[in-house]
Amino acid sequence: MNERPSLSPGTNLVAPPTVSDLELSCRLPLLVLFISAAVWFFIGSLCALLVSIKFHAPAFLAEPAWLTYGRLRPAGFDAFLYGGCLQAGLGVGIWLLADLGRTLAPRLALTWGAAFWNFAVTIGFLGVLAGDSTGFVGLEMPSYSAVPLFVGYVLLGVFSVLLFHRRRDPVAFPSQWLLLAALFWFPWIYSTAELLLVAYPVRGVAQAVIDWWYSNNLSVVWLTLAGFAAVFYMVARHARRPLHSHYLALMVFWLMLLFVSWAGIPNSAPVPVWMPTASTIATVLLVIPIIALALNVHGTLAGNYAVLRGNAPLQFVLFGVAAFVAANLMRVCGTLADSGQELHFTWFTVATRQLHAYGFFAMVMFGAVYEILPRIMGLAFPWPRLVRLHFGLAAAGIVLLVVPLGIAGVVQDFQLLNPSVPFLDISRTSLAFLRVSTIGDLLLAASQFLFLGNVLALVAQFYRVRTKAAYLLVTADLFKPAGAKV
Repeated sequence: MNERPSLSPGTNLVAPPTVSDLELSCRLPLLVLFISAAVWFFIGSLCALLVSIKFHAPAFLAEPAWLTYGRLRPAGFDAFLYGGCLQAGLGVGIWLLADLGRTLAPRLALTWGAAFWNFAVTIGFLGVLAGDSTGFVGLEMPSYSAVPLFVGYVLLGVFSVLLFHRRRDPVAFPSQWLLLAALFWFPWIYSTAELLLVAYPVRGVAQAVIDWWYSNNLSVVWLTLAGFAAVFYMVARHARRPLHSHYLALMVFWLMLLFVSWAGIPNSAPVPVWMPTASTIATVLLVIPIIALALNVHGTLAGNYAVLRGNAPLQFVLFGVAAFVAANLMRVCGTLADSGQELHFTWFTVATRQLHAYGFFAMVMFGAVYEILPRIMGLAFPWPRLVRLHFGLAAAGIVLLVVPLGIAGVVQDFQLLNPSVPFLDISRTSLAFLRVSTIGDLLLAASQFLFLGNVLALVAQFYRVRTKAAYLLVTADLFKPAGAKV
Protein backbone atom coordinates (compact mmCIF):
# COMPACT_ATOMS: atom_id res chain seq x y z
CA MET A 1 0.00 0.00 0.00
CA ASN A 2 1.39 3.39 -0.97
CA GLU A 3 1.88 5.92 1.80
CA ARG A 4 0.09 9.02 0.57
CA PRO A 5 -0.33 12.44 2.16
CA SER A 6 -3.82 13.13 3.49
CA LEU A 7 -6.14 15.48 1.64
CA SER A 8 -5.86 19.10 2.62
CA PRO A 9 -8.05 22.18 1.95
CA GLY A 10 -7.86 23.17 -1.68
CA THR A 11 -7.17 19.65 -2.89
CA ASN A 12 -8.33 18.90 -6.43
CA LEU A 13 -11.41 16.73 -5.88
CA VAL A 14 -11.82 15.67 -9.51
CA ALA A 15 -12.06 11.88 -9.64
CA PRO A 16 -8.56 10.44 -10.13
CA PRO A 17 -7.93 8.02 -13.00
CA THR A 18 -8.40 4.35 -12.30
CA VAL A 19 -5.42 2.11 -11.69
CA SER A 20 -5.86 0.50 -15.10
CA ASP A 21 -5.71 3.91 -16.76
CA LEU A 22 -2.48 4.70 -14.93
CA GLU A 23 -0.96 1.39 -15.93
CA LEU A 24 -1.97 1.83 -19.56
CA SER A 25 -0.53 5.36 -19.74
CA CYS A 26 2.82 4.21 -18.32
CA ARG A 27 3.09 0.83 -20.05
CA LEU A 28 4.70 1.75 -23.38
CA PRO A 29 7.36 4.25 -22.18
CA LEU A 30 8.28 2.09 -19.20
CA LEU A 31 8.62 -1.01 -21.37
CA VAL A 32 11.01 0.87 -23.67
CA LEU A 33 13.00 2.26 -20.74
CA PHE A 34 13.18 -0.97 -18.72
CA ILE A 35 13.96 -3.30 -21.63
CA SER A 36 16.62 -0.89 -22.91
CA ALA A 37 18.09 -0.53 -19.42
CA ALA A 38 18.28 -4.32 -19.07
CA VAL A 39 20.10 -4.57 -22.41
CA TRP A 40 22.59 -1.83 -21.46
CA PHE A 41 23.15 -3.31 -18.01
CA PHE A 42 24.10 -6.60 -19.65
CA ILE A 43 26.38 -4.90 -22.20
CA GLY A 44 28.06 -2.88 -19.43
CA SER A 45 28.59 -5.98 -17.29
CA LEU A 46 29.99 -7.91 -20.23
CA CYS A 47 32.46 -5.10 -20.97
CA ALA A 48 33.45 -4.98 -17.29
CA LEU A 49 34.10 -8.73 -17.34
CA LEU A 50 36.35 -8.44 -20.41
CA VAL A 51 38.22 -5.52 -18.84
CA SER A 52 38.73 -7.47 -15.62
CA ILE A 53 40.16 -10.47 -17.51
CA LYS A 54 42.65 -8.20 -19.28
CA PHE A 55 44.31 -7.27 -15.97
CA HIS A 56 45.66 -10.79 -15.40
CA ALA A 57 45.58 -11.95 -19.06
CA PRO A 58 46.83 -8.94 -21.09
CA ALA A 59 46.90 -10.89 -24.37
CA PHE A 60 43.17 -11.68 -24.14
CA LEU A 61 41.43 -10.04 -27.15
CA ALA A 62 44.39 -7.72 -27.60
CA GLU A 63 44.35 -7.58 -31.39
CA PRO A 64 41.16 -5.61 -32.25
CA ALA A 65 41.74 -1.95 -31.39
CA TRP A 66 38.12 -1.47 -30.30
CA LEU A 67 38.53 -4.19 -27.64
CA THR A 68 41.59 -2.68 -25.99
CA TYR A 69 41.35 -1.61 -22.36
CA GLY A 70 41.48 2.10 -23.13
CA ARG A 71 38.30 1.87 -25.23
CA LEU A 72 36.42 -1.02 -23.66
CA ARG A 73 36.56 0.29 -20.10
CA PRO A 74 35.01 3.77 -20.72
CA ALA A 75 32.51 2.32 -23.23
CA GLY A 76 31.34 -0.26 -20.71
CA PHE A 77 31.16 2.31 -17.93
CA ASP A 78 29.02 4.65 -20.06
CA ALA A 79 26.76 1.76 -21.08
CA PHE A 80 26.25 0.89 -17.42
CA LEU A 81 25.81 4.48 -16.20
CA TYR A 82 23.87 6.21 -19.00
CA GLY A 83 22.21 3.22 -20.63
CA GLY A 84 21.46 1.25 -17.47
CA CYS A 85 21.41 3.35 -14.30
CA LEU A 86 20.04 6.65 -15.59
CA GLN A 87 17.51 5.01 -17.87
CA ALA A 88 16.21 2.70 -15.14
CA GLY A 89 16.15 5.63 -12.72
CA LEU A 90 14.12 7.75 -15.14
CA GLY A 91 11.67 4.90 -15.73
CA VAL A 92 11.18 4.25 -12.02
CA GLY A 93 10.86 8.01 -11.44
CA ILE A 94 8.11 8.32 -14.07
CA TRP A 95 6.14 5.54 -12.43
CA LEU A 96 6.55 7.01 -8.93
CA LEU A 97 5.40 10.46 -10.06
CA ALA A 98 2.40 9.00 -11.89
CA ASP A 99 1.42 6.58 -9.12
CA LEU A 100 1.91 8.95 -6.16
CA GLY A 101 0.32 11.85 -8.04
CA ARG A 102 -2.51 9.70 -9.48
CA THR A 103 -1.84 11.31 -12.85
CA LEU A 104 -1.84 9.84 -16.34
CA ALA A 105 1.53 9.82 -18.08
CA PRO A 106 1.91 11.28 -21.62
CA ARG A 107 3.05 8.00 -23.14
CA LEU A 108 3.96 9.13 -26.67
CA ALA A 109 6.17 12.02 -25.54
CA LEU A 110 7.92 9.84 -22.94
CA THR A 111 8.39 7.02 -25.47
CA TRP A 112 10.00 9.41 -27.96
CA GLY A 113 12.23 10.68 -25.17
CA ALA A 114 13.35 7.13 -24.39
CA ALA A 115 14.01 6.52 -28.11
CA PHE A 116 16.21 9.63 -28.39
CA TRP A 117 18.05 8.68 -25.21
CA ASN A 118 18.84 5.18 -26.47
CA PHE A 119 19.93 6.50 -29.86
CA ALA A 120 22.35 8.87 -28.11
CA VAL A 121 23.76 6.15 -25.84
CA THR A 122 24.18 3.81 -28.81
CA ILE A 123 26.16 6.25 -30.96
CA GLY A 124 28.12 7.36 -27.90
CA PHE A 125 29.00 3.77 -27.01
CA LEU A 126 30.08 2.99 -30.56
CA GLY A 127 31.98 6.28 -30.76
CA VAL A 128 34.02 5.45 -27.66
CA LEU A 129 34.80 1.97 -29.05
CA ALA A 130 35.92 3.65 -32.29
CA GLY A 131 38.40 5.83 -30.34
CA ASP A 132 36.30 8.99 -30.16
CA SER A 133 36.28 9.32 -26.37
CA THR A 134 36.56 12.81 -24.86
CA GLY A 135 38.93 11.52 -22.18
CA PHE A 136 36.90 12.93 -19.26
CA VAL A 137 35.76 10.40 -16.65
CA GLY A 138 31.99 10.03 -16.71
CA LEU A 139 31.74 12.18 -19.83
CA GLU A 140 33.55 9.97 -22.31
CA MET A 141 30.84 9.84 -24.97
CA PRO A 142 31.72 12.06 -27.98
CA SER A 143 30.12 15.43 -28.54
CA TYR A 144 27.83 14.24 -31.38
CA SER A 145 25.91 12.11 -28.87
CA ALA A 146 25.23 15.10 -26.58
CA VAL A 147 22.45 16.67 -28.69
CA PRO A 148 20.17 13.59 -28.99
CA LEU A 149 20.92 12.76 -25.35
CA PHE A 150 19.82 16.22 -24.28
CA VAL A 151 16.73 16.10 -26.52
CA GLY A 152 15.76 12.74 -25.04
CA TYR A 153 16.25 14.02 -21.53
CA VAL A 154 14.23 17.17 -22.22
CA LEU A 155 11.27 15.06 -23.36
CA LEU A 156 11.59 12.69 -20.40
CA GLY A 157 12.35 15.40 -17.87
CA VAL A 158 9.82 18.06 -18.90
CA PHE A 159 6.89 15.66 -19.05
CA SER A 160 7.97 14.07 -15.75
CA VAL A 161 7.91 17.52 -14.15
CA LEU A 162 4.41 17.99 -15.60
CA LEU A 163 3.40 14.76 -13.87
CA PHE A 164 4.49 16.30 -10.60
CA HIS A 165 2.75 19.58 -11.41
CA ARG A 166 -0.56 17.83 -12.18
CA ARG A 167 -0.55 15.70 -9.02
CA ARG A 168 -3.92 15.34 -7.28
CA ASP A 169 -2.74 16.39 -3.82
CA PRO A 170 -0.68 19.57 -3.30
CA VAL A 171 1.12 17.94 -0.36
CA ALA A 172 4.02 15.99 -1.84
CA PHE A 173 5.48 12.68 -0.72
CA PRO A 174 9.28 12.73 0.00
CA SER A 175 9.96 10.56 -3.06
CA GLN A 176 8.46 13.32 -5.21
CA TRP A 177 10.78 15.99 -3.72
CA LEU A 178 13.81 13.84 -4.41
CA LEU A 179 12.77 13.02 -7.97
CA LEU A 180 11.97 16.63 -8.78
CA ALA A 181 15.44 17.69 -7.62
CA ALA A 182 17.06 14.89 -9.65
CA LEU A 183 15.13 15.90 -12.77
CA PHE A 184 16.52 19.43 -12.60
CA TRP A 185 19.99 18.37 -11.40
CA PHE A 186 21.07 16.32 -14.42
CA PRO A 187 20.54 18.94 -17.20
CA TRP A 188 22.39 21.52 -15.09
CA ILE A 189 25.48 19.43 -14.41
CA TYR A 190 25.54 17.79 -17.86
CA SER A 191 25.20 21.03 -19.82
CA THR A 192 27.82 22.72 -17.63
CA ALA A 193 30.31 19.90 -18.11
CA GLU A 194 29.66 19.63 -21.86
CA LEU A 195 30.10 23.36 -22.41
CA LEU A 196 33.21 23.81 -20.24
CA LEU A 197 34.98 20.56 -21.12
CA VAL A 198 33.94 19.71 -24.70
CA ALA A 199 32.35 22.63 -26.53
CA TYR A 200 34.39 25.53 -25.10
CA PRO A 201 37.06 23.81 -22.98
CA VAL A 202 38.59 25.73 -20.10
CA ARG A 203 42.33 25.59 -19.61
CA GLY A 204 44.69 23.74 -17.32
CA VAL A 205 43.74 22.16 -14.03
CA ALA A 206 40.26 23.71 -14.16
CA GLN A 207 39.32 20.87 -16.54
CA ALA A 208 40.13 18.27 -13.87
CA VAL A 209 38.18 20.21 -11.22
CA ILE A 210 35.08 20.41 -13.41
CA ASP A 211 35.36 16.73 -14.30
CA TRP A 212 35.62 15.76 -10.61
CA TRP A 213 32.64 17.98 -9.85
CA TYR A 214 30.54 16.47 -12.64
CA SER A 215 31.45 12.86 -11.84
CA ASN A 216 30.63 13.33 -8.16
CA ASN A 217 27.32 15.05 -8.86
CA LEU A 218 26.26 12.37 -11.33
CA SER A 219 27.46 9.22 -9.59
CA VAL A 220 26.85 10.31 -5.99
CA VAL A 221 24.26 13.10 -5.83
CA TRP A 222 21.96 12.12 -8.74
CA LEU A 223 22.07 8.41 -8.04
CA THR A 224 21.44 9.03 -4.34
CA LEU A 225 18.45 11.31 -4.97
CA ALA A 226 16.80 8.89 -7.40
CA GLY A 227 17.77 5.85 -5.34
CA PHE A 228 16.39 7.28 -2.08
CA ALA A 229 13.12 8.12 -3.85
CA ALA A 230 12.70 4.48 -4.87
CA VAL A 231 13.76 3.19 -1.43
CA PHE A 232 11.24 5.34 0.46
CA TYR A 233 8.44 4.37 -1.94
CA MET A 234 9.19 0.64 -1.85
CA VAL A 235 9.74 0.36 1.90
CA ALA A 236 6.57 2.32 2.77
CA ARG A 237 4.55 0.29 0.27
CA HIS A 238 5.66 -3.13 1.51
CA ALA A 239 5.59 -2.18 5.20
CA ARG A 240 2.05 -0.80 4.67
CA ARG A 241 3.00 2.08 6.92
CA PRO A 242 3.75 5.78 6.39
CA LEU A 243 7.39 6.82 6.12
CA HIS A 244 8.92 6.99 9.56
CA SER A 245 10.14 10.61 9.34
CA HIS A 246 9.54 13.17 6.61
CA TYR A 247 11.94 15.51 8.41
CA LEU A 248 14.86 13.09 8.07
CA ALA A 249 14.06 12.77 4.36
CA LEU A 250 13.91 16.55 4.01
CA MET A 251 17.27 16.92 5.77
CA VAL A 252 18.88 14.45 3.38
CA PHE A 253 17.29 16.30 0.45
CA TRP A 254 18.90 19.65 1.34
CA LEU A 255 22.18 18.15 2.49
CA MET A 256 22.74 16.37 -0.82
CA LEU A 257 21.98 19.52 -2.82
CA LEU A 258 23.83 22.11 -0.74
CA PHE A 259 26.90 20.31 0.58
CA VAL A 260 27.59 16.81 -0.82
CA SER A 261 27.54 18.21 -4.37
CA TRP A 262 30.94 19.79 -3.60
CA ALA A 263 32.66 16.51 -2.76
CA GLY A 264 34.74 14.43 -5.18
CA ILE A 265 38.06 16.31 -5.30
CA PRO A 266 40.81 13.98 -3.96
CA ASN A 267 43.30 15.10 -1.32
CA SER A 268 46.13 14.50 -3.81
CA ALA A 269 44.72 16.95 -6.39
CA PRO A 270 47.23 19.66 -7.51
CA VAL A 271 44.79 22.49 -6.77
CA PRO A 272 44.53 25.19 -4.08
CA VAL A 273 44.32 23.47 -0.70
CA TRP A 274 40.88 24.85 0.13
CA MET A 275 39.30 22.74 -2.64
CA PRO A 276 40.31 19.29 -1.27
CA THR A 277 39.56 20.56 2.25
CA ALA A 278 36.03 21.63 1.30
CA SER A 279 35.61 18.34 -0.57
CA THR A 280 36.71 16.39 2.51
CA ILE A 281 34.21 18.22 4.71
CA ALA A 282 31.42 17.55 2.17
CA THR A 283 32.38 13.87 2.04
CA VAL A 284 32.31 13.54 5.82
CA LEU A 285 28.80 15.02 5.82
CA LEU A 286 27.69 11.84 4.02
CA VAL A 287 27.49 10.33 7.49
CA ILE A 288 24.18 12.18 7.95
CA PRO A 289 22.43 10.61 4.92
CA ILE A 290 23.75 7.23 6.09
CA ILE A 291 22.15 7.63 9.51
CA ALA A 292 18.98 9.20 8.12
CA LEU A 293 18.42 6.39 5.59
CA ALA A 294 19.06 3.67 8.17
CA LEU A 295 16.70 5.28 10.71
CA ASN A 296 13.96 5.88 8.16
CA VAL A 297 14.04 2.36 6.76
CA HIS A 298 14.23 0.71 10.19
CA GLY A 299 11.50 2.96 11.59
CA THR A 300 9.19 2.41 8.62
CA LEU A 301 9.57 -1.35 8.85
CA ALA A 302 9.14 -1.08 12.66
CA GLY A 303 11.68 -3.86 13.05
CA ASN A 304 9.44 -6.27 11.13
CA TYR A 305 12.00 -7.80 8.80
CA ALA A 306 9.85 -10.89 8.38
CA VAL A 307 8.30 -9.05 5.41
CA LEU A 308 11.48 -9.95 3.52
CA ARG A 309 10.53 -13.62 3.31
CA GLY A 310 9.67 -14.43 -0.28
CA ASN A 311 9.64 -10.74 -1.18
CA ALA A 312 12.25 -10.47 -3.93
CA PRO A 313 11.74 -6.76 -4.78
CA LEU A 314 12.17 -5.70 -1.14
CA GLN A 315 15.24 -7.94 -0.79
CA PHE A 316 16.89 -6.08 -3.66
CA VAL A 317 15.99 -2.73 -2.08
CA LEU A 318 17.24 -3.55 1.41
CA PHE A 319 20.46 -4.98 -0.01
CA GLY A 320 20.87 -1.64 -1.76
CA VAL A 321 20.32 0.20 1.54
CA ALA A 322 23.03 -1.89 3.20
CA ALA A 323 25.36 -1.27 0.25
CA PHE A 324 24.74 2.49 0.48
CA VAL A 325 25.71 2.48 4.15
CA ALA A 326 28.83 0.40 3.50
CA ALA A 327 29.94 2.33 0.39
CA ASN A 328 29.68 5.75 1.97
CA LEU A 329 31.32 4.64 5.21
CA MET A 330 34.18 3.42 3.01
CA ARG A 331 34.19 6.78 1.23
CA VAL A 332 34.27 8.76 4.51
CA CYS A 333 36.89 6.54 6.18
CA GLY A 334 39.03 6.54 3.05
CA THR A 335 38.97 10.33 2.88
CA LEU A 336 39.87 10.77 6.55
CA ALA A 337 42.54 8.02 6.61
CA ASP A 338 44.27 9.07 3.37
CA SER A 339 46.87 11.22 5.10
CA GLY A 340 49.61 10.04 2.76
CA GLN A 341 47.36 10.73 -0.26
CA GLU A 342 48.08 7.33 -1.82
CA LEU A 343 44.77 5.57 -1.19
CA HIS A 344 43.09 7.52 -3.99
CA PHE A 345 45.40 5.81 -6.52
CA THR A 346 44.53 2.27 -5.37
CA TRP A 347 41.73 -0.23 -5.99
CA PHE A 348 40.00 1.02 -2.84
CA THR A 349 38.49 3.92 -4.80
CA VAL A 350 37.20 1.57 -7.50
CA ALA A 351 35.64 -0.71 -4.87
CA THR A 352 33.84 2.25 -3.27
CA ARG A 353 32.43 3.46 -6.58
CA GLN A 354 31.29 -0.01 -7.62
CA LEU A 355 29.57 -0.62 -4.28
CA HIS A 356 27.68 2.67 -4.52
CA ALA A 357 26.72 2.47 -8.20
CA TYR A 358 26.06 -1.25 -8.47
CA GLY A 359 25.47 -2.40 -4.90
CA PHE A 360 23.19 0.51 -4.00
CA PHE A 361 21.63 2.10 -7.05
CA ALA A 362 21.44 -0.77 -9.53
CA MET A 363 20.12 -3.21 -6.91
CA VAL A 364 17.42 -0.75 -5.82
CA MET A 365 16.42 -0.27 -9.46
CA PHE A 366 16.19 -4.03 -10.00
CA GLY A 367 13.85 -4.30 -7.03
CA ALA A 368 11.73 -1.41 -8.29
CA VAL A 369 11.49 -2.87 -11.81
CA TYR A 370 10.46 -6.25 -10.41
CA GLU A 371 7.75 -4.42 -8.46
CA ILE A 372 6.53 -2.12 -11.24
CA LEU A 373 6.53 -4.38 -14.32
CA PRO A 374 3.92 -6.88 -13.05
CA ARG A 375 1.66 -3.96 -12.13
CA ILE A 376 1.74 -2.31 -15.56
CA MET A 377 1.53 -5.66 -17.39
CA GLY A 378 -1.13 -7.26 -15.17
CA LEU A 379 0.90 -10.47 -14.98
CA ALA A 380 3.40 -12.04 -12.60
CA PHE A 381 6.86 -13.06 -13.75
CA PRO A 382 6.63 -16.52 -15.36
CA TRP A 383 9.69 -17.86 -13.49
CA PRO A 384 9.85 -16.44 -9.94
CA ARG A 385 12.81 -18.64 -9.07
CA LEU A 386 14.89 -16.88 -11.71
CA VAL A 387 14.15 -13.57 -9.98
CA ARG A 388 15.50 -15.01 -6.73
CA LEU A 389 18.47 -16.47 -8.61
CA HIS A 390 19.16 -13.01 -10.06
CA PHE A 391 19.30 -11.63 -6.53
CA GLY A 392 21.62 -14.38 -5.32
CA LEU A 393 24.03 -14.03 -8.24
CA ALA A 394 24.05 -10.21 -8.08
CA ALA A 395 24.59 -10.12 -4.30
CA ALA A 396 27.40 -12.69 -4.49
CA GLY A 397 28.96 -10.91 -7.45
CA ILE A 398 29.00 -7.55 -5.68
CA VAL A 399 30.62 -9.07 -2.59
CA LEU A 400 33.25 -10.92 -4.64
CA LEU A 401 33.93 -7.77 -6.65
CA VAL A 402 34.06 -5.17 -3.89
CA VAL A 403 35.70 -7.01 -0.99
CA PRO A 404 38.85 -8.16 -2.87
CA LEU A 405 39.31 -4.74 -4.50
CA GLY A 406 38.86 -3.00 -1.14
CA ILE A 407 41.43 -5.23 0.53
CA ALA A 408 43.78 -4.84 -2.44
CA GLY A 409 43.52 -1.06 -2.09
CA VAL A 410 44.47 -1.12 1.58
CA VAL A 411 47.40 -3.47 0.88
CA GLN A 412 48.54 -1.22 -1.96
CA ASP A 413 48.34 1.83 0.33
CA PHE A 414 50.69 0.27 2.88
CA GLN A 415 53.07 -0.86 0.15
CA LEU A 416 53.14 2.57 -1.49
CA LEU A 417 54.15 4.07 1.87
CA ASN A 418 57.16 1.76 1.94
CA PRO A 419 59.85 3.10 -0.43
CA SER A 420 61.69 -0.22 -0.42
CA VAL A 421 58.84 -2.04 -2.22
CA PRO A 422 59.19 -1.82 -6.02
CA PHE A 423 56.10 -0.74 -7.92
CA LEU A 424 56.07 -3.96 -9.99
CA ASP A 425 55.85 -5.97 -6.77
CA ILE A 426 52.84 -3.92 -5.74
CA SER A 427 51.17 -4.71 -9.06
CA ARG A 428 51.93 -8.43 -8.70
CA THR A 429 50.43 -8.45 -5.20
CA SER A 430 47.15 -7.15 -6.60
CA LEU A 431 46.80 -9.96 -9.13
CA ALA A 432 45.43 -12.47 -6.61
CA PHE A 433 42.70 -10.03 -5.58
CA LEU A 434 41.91 -9.20 -9.21
CA ARG A 435 41.37 -12.86 -10.03
CA VAL A 436 38.73 -13.10 -7.30
CA SER A 437 37.10 -9.87 -8.48
CA THR A 438 36.89 -11.34 -12.00
CA ILE A 439 34.69 -14.10 -10.58
CA GLY A 440 32.51 -11.34 -9.15
CA ASP A 441 32.30 -9.68 -12.59
CA LEU A 442 31.35 -13.04 -14.10
CA LEU A 443 28.52 -13.50 -11.59
CA LEU A 444 27.31 -9.96 -12.23
CA ALA A 445 27.26 -10.54 -15.99
CA ALA A 446 25.28 -13.76 -15.41
CA SER A 447 22.83 -11.92 -13.16
CA GLN A 448 22.32 -9.23 -15.81
CA PHE A 449 21.60 -11.92 -18.37
CA LEU A 450 18.93 -13.32 -16.03
CA PHE A 451 17.48 -9.84 -15.49
CA LEU A 452 17.19 -9.31 -19.23
CA GLY A 453 15.69 -12.77 -19.66
CA ASN A 454 13.14 -12.19 -16.87
CA VAL A 455 12.01 -8.89 -18.36
CA LEU A 456 11.73 -10.28 -21.89
CA ALA A 457 9.90 -13.39 -20.65
CA LEU A 458 7.27 -11.27 -18.91
CA VAL A 459 6.80 -9.10 -22.01
CA ALA A 460 6.53 -12.18 -24.23
CA GLN A 461 3.97 -13.74 -21.89
CA PHE A 462 1.95 -10.50 -21.89
CA TYR A 463 1.71 -10.35 -25.68
CA ARG A 464 1.04 -14.08 -25.88
CA VAL A 465 -1.93 -13.67 -23.53
CA ARG A 466 -3.19 -10.65 -25.49
CA THR A 467 -2.91 -12.52 -28.78
CA LYS A 468 -4.76 -15.53 -27.37
CA ALA A 469 -7.52 -13.33 -25.95
CA ALA A 470 -7.92 -11.50 -29.27
CA TYR A 471 -8.05 -14.84 -31.12
CA LEU A 472 -10.75 -16.21 -28.80
CA LEU A 473 -12.77 -13.03 -29.15
CA VAL A 474 -12.63 -13.15 -32.96
CA THR A 475 -13.48 -16.84 -33.17
CA ALA A 476 -16.35 -16.43 -30.72
CA ASP A 477 -17.72 -13.62 -32.86
CA LEU A 478 -17.34 -15.60 -36.09
CA PHE A 479 -18.99 -18.80 -34.88
CA LYS A 480 -21.71 -17.44 -32.63
CA PRO A 481 -25.28 -18.61 -33.52
CA ALA A 482 -27.56 -16.21 -35.33
CA GLY A 483 -29.20 -13.81 -32.90
CA ALA A 484 -26.95 -14.91 -30.00
CA LYS A 485 -25.15 -12.38 -27.85
CA VAL A 486 -21.49 -12.78 -26.93
